[in-house]
Amino acid sequence: MTSATTAPTAFDGDTGDPIWGHPLVAGLMRVCRRLQRSDRARPWLLDATLVTAVLLLFGLPDLLHGENRPGIVHANGLPVGAVVGLQLGLALPLLWRRRRPTAVFAAIAAVFVAQWSLNVWLHADIALFLALYSVARHDRLRRLPWVGAATAAALLLAAARVSVVISPLVALFFLCCAATAAAALGLALRVGTAYLAALRERAARLEIERDQRSRLAAATERTRVAREMHDIIGHNLSVIIGLADGGAYAAEVAPQRSKEALQLIAGTGRQALGELRRMLGVLREERTDGPELTPQPGVADLAALCARVRAAGPEVTYRTVGDVEALDRGLQLTVYRIAQEALTNTLKHAGPKTSAKLTLRVTDREIRIRIEDSGRASGAAPATTGLDANGNANGDGSGDGDGQGITGMKERATLYGGRVTAGRRPGGGWTVEAVLDPAPLGQPAAPTVQAAS
Repeated sequence: MTSATTAPTAFDGDTGDPIWGHPLVAGLMRVCRRLQRSDRARPWLLDATLVTAVLLLFGLPDLLHGENRPGIVHANGLPVGAVVGLQLGLALPLLWRRRRPTAVFAAIAAVFVAQWSLNVWLHADIALFLALYSVARHDRLRRLPWVGAATAAALLLAAARVSVVISPLVALFFLCCAATAAAALGLALRVGTAYLAALRERAARLEIERDQRSRLAAATERTRVAREMHDIIGHNLSVIIGLADGGAYAAEVAPQRSKEALQLIAGTGRQALGELRRMLGVLREERTDGPELTPQPGVADLAALCARVRAAGPEVTYRTVGDVEALDRGLQLTVYRIAQEALTNTLKHAGPKTSAKLTLRVTDREIRIRIEDSGRASGAAPATTGLDANGNANGDGSGDGDGQGITGMKERATLYGGRVTAGRRPGGGWTVEAVLDPAPLGQPAAPTVQAAS
């Protein structure tokens, strides 16, 4: 799994410690990784190998050259069948040590107690410690104290039986040390495995969160770019269409006005192309030269915006109240885009024969942008069907035909804790009003800087 914080595996040697670079340690780590993979593929194979090793390494010597000790009946003092039966009783349950650890321990402990009750000493008793390790490693932890107590009782019996050879306290000490080591090893590996599993889960969760953040960032950026493209292209195309319609009408009655309209169309088209190039220059990641940077439009550009719309036919009045220049760049961009979208809709749906009034009022408590138009002039051609503030169709307002304009204005206003309302005026026409908070709780980031073409 590839992630910014990848969890280490159980035998990961890339820790920065020089010991992990030693050839012997590296070779041991490779062997351990192979054993892990083999155990995951065939878990029964490791248990069968363990049982075979116990019988060969610890059981076979008792059958071949066991020695009699005073007071103890060694393997050679019993029939071969009885010795083999005890050894199998100690070793075979280990086949199920990971699936039924407590049951396996109980079976081996019973054989262990029976064996020492007969004063028989077998090297295969190592199976009791392996069963204790399996309980600490694989079973529920609340069973471990009871298993430990049973182990202590069984070892106490064994220490008492070997008292003729070694001091019972010494024997009990070493036997308890071996049992403690087995349980501690099982607990250590259990904790290590749980820790590695937690790291892997955390790494997987972080990777998922990283992918989600990337998708959200990409979606946010797409929305922002779409909104900017809509504002830039939609506004300028609406102005161009209005100028083209006026120029076509003036071509027959006033050729000089037609020429002026064509010049205005060319200027508006160049401006739209320049803004589009600046935006594409920011989005073009492979650009390595140092572009000249220019800020996004603000309140100071509203007068030029009104002049462009006025050139397309509508009568536009612009009025400000308050210290509008004191607004930060983010608020100025929001004010400009809302006014641009509203005036574009006025030109698009009310036509060039309408009149519009743009009012910007700035106080300590709020920023209010209000755009009013008088609607279509009497006898003018029907306007394109627009949408009201709730997305309902209307035939005489200046709503956005595809519904994206009002939605975009609402999204921009929401960034500054504001709201946008749009609807018909009682006397005809359309009104768009936006109210913004000059000091919202969540201050958005500074506006994006565009590169000049």
